[in-house]
Amino acid sequence: MKKIAIVYILLFTLYSCKESDKKEVKAESKKEISDLSIYNLPSKWTNQNGKDIELKSLRGNVLVMVMIYTSCKSACPRLVADMRDIESKLEKNTKQHVKLILVSIDPKTDTPERLKSFAIENKMNQDPWIFLRSTEENTREFAAVLAVNYKQISPIDFSHSNIISVFNPEGELVFQQEGLGVNNEKTIETINLEAGKI
Repeated sequence: MKKIAIVYILLFTLYSCKESDKKEVKAESKKEISDLSIYNLPSKWTNQNGKDIELKSLRGNVLVMVMIYTSCKSACPRLVADMRDIESKLEKNTKQHVKLILVSIDPKTDTPERLKSFAIENKMNQDPWIFLRSTEENTREFAAVLAVNYKQISPIDFSHSNIISVFNPEGELVFQQEGLGVNNEKTIETINLEAGKI
């Protein structure tokens, strides 16, 4: 009888711990979004599958973001290669907490269909890759947050900054890698560190 009583006490204690863990998780998810978070942006975006999303739906993941346009023949292919290189160096358990996001600076040309075919061509049409487009106004606002400058220099060409940005799970900018083909050790280290906090 004593043994049964001890088992019940143990089970009750374990259940209570699990319940308090659940409460902590709920409290965590209700945590206020800081003033520095991109999750304050009300803009709506469309992904390569034609699905509309808000940035805050990505909350809880480490976001690695770059702004490109799919018809670019110069810097963007290098930026895409840099993003692929980052992905290839992430630890397996890190990767499940990371979203690699390519945001179009040319929403007129980069329709969801175009983004989808670009993703397929580049073997990036699966997790953790996401391609996003929005209105020109939302795109400009988002570029300003990332400190990405861009301007249209011809009907099919843009000049733009080459910056890869890392956001923590709360949507706060924690690191930026600038340039093409640069050493990405610090970027990888930051992503692993932030993913380890989840």
